[in-house]
Amino acid sequence: MKMNHVGIMVGDMDQAVEFYTKALGLRIVMNNTKVMEERESAIGRMCIAVFGEGFKGFNIAHLVTSDGIGVELFEMKDRQERHEVDFSRLGIFHFCLQLPKEQFHSAIKRVEEFGGKVRMDIMRYHPEDELKQAQMVYLEDPFGNLFEFYSHTYEDTYATDYE
Repeated sequence: MKMNHVGIMVGDMDQAVEFYTKALGLRIVMNNTKVMEERESAIGRMCIAVFGEGFKGFNIAHLVTSDGIGVELFEMKDRQERHEVDFSRLGIFHFCLQLPKEQFHSAIKRVEEFGGKVRMDIMRYHPEDELKQAQMVYLEDPFGNLFEFYSHTYEDTYATDYE
């Protein structure tokens, strides 16, 4: 099975599209589109099945990473404001993008320039092992959604080939 896409709730679609394209380098597949609650179309019926009766509509944009993974941005018409991260809550709490460690500082600068923030210093994942140079950092988009930068593949970062 392969990862296809992730859906992210945002508070302002125009700001979100700007952030995810200009700060993180994603590409627009389908720009900001309004979806209303209705039963005439397949997408309308699907949205009622997913969000329930009375969801009041939303804006959606479809973006894609450089390796083809989709990112769906949702701006619900009836939504709560930005929330603080509750690490005791079940569910997905972050996603991760991979880029060379040499690009971390410029990418972090863009994240901050477009309204995101850095939650920690860049860290080596295995500081005790000079052969393992994987680095990581946690950040937030302008709406409080957590994401991470990794310098190496997931497999390379967590491989247990050392004693």
